[in-house]
Order: sequence, then C-alpha cells, then structure tokens
Amino acid sequence: MISPYWSSEDRWAARGLLLGVVLLTLAMVYLTVLLNQWNNAFYSALQDKNMAAFRGQLFRVTWLITIFIFLAVYQVYLNQMLEIRWRRWLTDRYLRAWLTDGAYYRMQLQATETDNPDQRIAEDVQLLAAHTLGLFTGGLRATVTLVTFVAILWGLSGSLHVTVGEYAIRLPGYMVWVAVLYAILGTWVTDWLGRPLVTLNFDRQRYEADFRFSLVRFRENTEGVALYRGEADEFRGFRERFEDVVRNWWGIMLRQKRMTYFTSGYGLGAWIVPSIVAAPRYFRGELGLGGLMQTSQAFQQVQDALSFFVQSYKEIAAWCAVVERLAGFERTLERVHRQAASGFRRVEGRPTHLAVAGVDLYRPDGQVLLANINFSLRRGDTVLLSGASGSGKSTIVRAIAGIWPFGRGEIRAARDARILFLPQRPYLPIGVLRDVVSYPMPARGVDDGTLREALEAVGLNELAVRLDETSHWALRLSPGEQQRIAFARALVQKPEWLFLDEATSAVDEATEARLYRLVRERLAETTVFSIGHRATLHAFHTRRLVVQLAGNGPGSIVELPAAADFGSERDPLMRDERTKDW
Repeated sequence: MISPYWSSEDRWAARGLLLGVVLLTLAMVYLTVLLNQWNNAFYSALQDKNMAAFRGQLFRVTWLITIFIFLAVYQVYLNQMLEIRWRRWLTDRYLRAWLTDGAYYRMQLQATETDNPDQRIAEDVQLLAAHTLGLFTGGLRATVTLVTFVAILWGLSGSLHVTVGEYAIRLPGYMVWVAVLYAILGTWVTDWLGRPLVTLNFDRQRYEADFRFSLVRFRENTEGVALYRGEADEFRGFRERFEDVVRNWWGIMLRQKRMTYFTSGYGLGAWIVPSIVAAPRYFRGELGLGGLMQTSQAFQQVQDALSFFVQSYKEIAAWCAVVERLAGFERTLERVHRQAASGFRRVEGRPTHLAVAGVDLYRPDGQVLLANINFSLRRGDTVLLSGASGSGKSTIVRAIAGIWPFGRGEIRAARDARILFLPQRPYLPIGVLRDVVSYPMPARGVDDGTLREALEAVGLNELAVRLDETSHWALRLSPGEQQRIAFARALVQKPEWLFLDEATSAVDEATEARLYRLVRERLAETTVFSIGHRATLHAFHTRRLVVQLAGNGPGSIVELPAAADFGSERDPLMRDERTKDW
C-alpha cells in the first residue's frame, strides 16, 4: 500500500522531495542543539550579570530563530508537495483498480467488508498520505533528537551516588535513565487508554460516509420524495444515520478525555521532573544556573523524543484505522478481479456473430437463476427477449457485457466488436451537454453538427442548441428525455451490436415506434437485441426469445418459431411498414 509509490514512475521526484524533508528535519534538530547550548550561555550571562555577553546572546538567538523559522516553513512546504503528489498517484491507482473489469459494479453486488468505496478513495487516501508523512517526519525528528540529546544529557547529568546498606551504587548519566523510565511508563499507559480509538476512528469514517451518501441520494431523488410526500420518513432516516455519528463521536470524546487527563499531567510532569532531579547538584554547586537550564531542556528533549508514541497516539490510531480501511478495500478489489477472471469464458468469435453457449447464470447467493442458455446473434438480426419480471433477462445482458460475475459458460464475440448497451435508466454525467450526448466517447472526437442532428432525430430539438450548457442533466431531464438521449448516443456511435434493456419503458408507444424505426433506418447493419414487456415491441424484431420458468428450479431460454411471433400484436403505427425488411 505504501511502498509501491517509491518505485513508481514518480519515484525520483518523490525521493528527492523526501530527501529534502529529511535534510531540513536534520537541520532543525541541529539548530535545536545550538539553542540548547545557547540556554547555558544565556543564563550563565544572567547569573554573572554580564551585560555584554547578555547582548551577544540576544543577537545570536535572533539569527538562530530566524533560520529555524525558514527551515520549518520549507519543511512544511516540501512535505505538502510530496503529500499531494503521493495522493494523486494513489488516487489514480485506486481509481484504475476500481474501474477496471467493472469492479465498481461487482463490489455492490456482494456483501463485503468494503463500504463506501468513494469515501475510501476521496478521504482515506488523503489521510494515508498525510498521516504517513506526518508520522515519518515526527518519528525521524524524535529519533535524531533522542540520539543527539542523550549524549548531551549524559554528559550534563553527572553521576548519582546511592548508598544501600553497606553498598555504594554509582549510576552514571542518571537523568537519561529517569527520562527512559518516565517515557516507558507513559507509553504503556497511553496505549492501554487509547487502543479502542483505532476501532472508533474506523467506524467514524464509515458512519460519516453513510450519512453523507444518504444526503446525496436524497438530492438525486427529490422528485420521487416530493411526490410521495416522504419528507418525514427521510428526516427520520437522516436522524437515525446521524445518531450513529453522534454515538461514535461520544465514544471518541470519552476515550480522548481519559487520555487527555493522563497526557496533560504527563506533559506537565516532564516540565518539572528534570528541575527536581537536577536541583541537588545545583544546590551543591556542581551546576550553575546555565547548566541547570541546559540540563532541564536536554531532559525535555530526550523525554519528548521518547514520548513520541504518547504525543502522536491519536494520529497513530487514525493512521491504523485508515490503513485497515484501505487494506480491506484492496482485498475486496483483488477478490473481485480474481472472480472476473473465472466463471464465464470470453472466446474470440467471428466479426459477424455473437454467441452465448452453455451459460448458467447464478444469483449472488449461488442459486441458479437460468441454466443452459444457448443462442446466437448474426449481424443485422433484430431479437426480442421477453419474460416475467425478475426472471433474469437483464442479467443475460450483464453477462454479455462482462459485468456479471456469477455464472459459467462461454460467450463468443470479436475482441474489437463495437457493442453499446442502453439500460433502462441511462447514465447522464454531470457536465456539458455535448459530453453527455457523446458519452462515453470523448466529445472532441464528434463534431457538433452530428450531435445536433442526433438530438433532433430523437425529438430533442430544444436541446440541440444547448450543447455548451453545463448542468446536472439527470435531474433536469425527464426519464423519457433521458432515454431519448441514449438513442441519440446510439446514432452518434453507430455500434455493430446494440443491446436495449427496457430502453423505451419511459416513452409512449408512438415515440417508441419512431425510435425503433430510426434505429433500423440509420443502423441497418447493426444487430439489435431488445428486452421488454410491451407487445408493441414485437413488430420491430424478426426473432423472439422467451424466458421459461420451471417452478422452483432454474429457468431457461427458448426461441419461438417465426410463425408464432407476432400476428395481431404488431404496433398499429407500423401497419404500413409490414413489407419492410427489419
């Protein structure tokens, strides 16, 4: 999760920035050592009432502070530059893995450990980069500070002589040992108090994302809620989800309150303990005031370095939660991609044929939905698949599209076949109308004249002059207008194979007839495979497949003979078109 970036195509820039951060951190530690030495000289000048030395030390500390500020500013600047580059690389990596092989679709079909993948990509990736770099620089500084100031404190501490009975014990560098014991105690207590924060922070991200998603979903379905007068129910749902956020927040508050009791006292103790421990040597005359202040500051530096775990525990807990969430996301992606490589076999077929051979379709729980599906499509065919709702008609299209992972069998199609799927609810991205009509093709590859002509052909003349307009089109357009946008896409992209899954369910029968007639006129060589319930669809197809259910067992697909096809069910609008070859 962390290491791949440092060997990626961005590795040299990343390593260079990290080296800059490390060097600046080392320089800041060195300045801290100089400031520690300045403490001795400054307070010695005060003790000696030496005005010239006092002024000299003020001039010296001014330069030291100025240089320290400069180094601190650029350390933060380079650290943030590295963070955004790392986040950009991680985001691109996770987005590619999420979008490849329809993983985003398969993940929502299964009950997995990954909730709200959008939140993991948008927020957890940022937190991973920020916390990792923050903990790295903090840990580096603590380590270098510890090594440097242990040597200083050891030399300043002198020896502690303790008599126990007849034995005299000499403990060299005793203040170092006091700092080590103090930090060990603090680390153990902090870990004991703060360990539940890892789980609490993990849950916090999930509850916040669930609440935010419910608001977004409500915004995208405002008309349905308004028509149902469902505001009170929505409010209850929002309140319930937000109560999860509040309960989790109270858990974090209570745990952090207990930790703050300890860490506040721990920090204040680190300020007073060195003065108490070093005071006997000062009163015996073994240390001057400058030496006492230098010793006290060196002790605090050693204690701070040893207490890095204590001081950074909240960030460490948040980092652990983020790592676990992203690790779960990666495990799910790996499982989904492995699943995509098994089950259905996609075989290279002839350019003029698309075949489904020996296919069994399963539900996500493993129950067989349809068994032994076999049919072949030829270029120019018009085929209608009908059957009861929920019988698995749309699932067949998903399997052909390669996004349904549950099943087995063989699907034969040319590798470079141009296939377009129009679902019942077309996807309309937020943005410029030009991009919406050409989706998923880049709009710059299609001239405006073609887009306007396609919109006019499907009866959306008022939109033909608004190609440069930006909007949330899924909310602006009616379901019927959205389905006509989908047919405009088909006219623009001219696929070889066109799959229509209830693609005209939101338009009236007259509009449906015009759209199908338009497809046959403009895309005469295109194979059209439709799923639908309306009897009026029969007139536009030369072949008809039906899903037959078998009680509690799996269903099957049979093709009706041509003579049984359509008869009196032909669309009245097509009576004058009977002689045409569809």
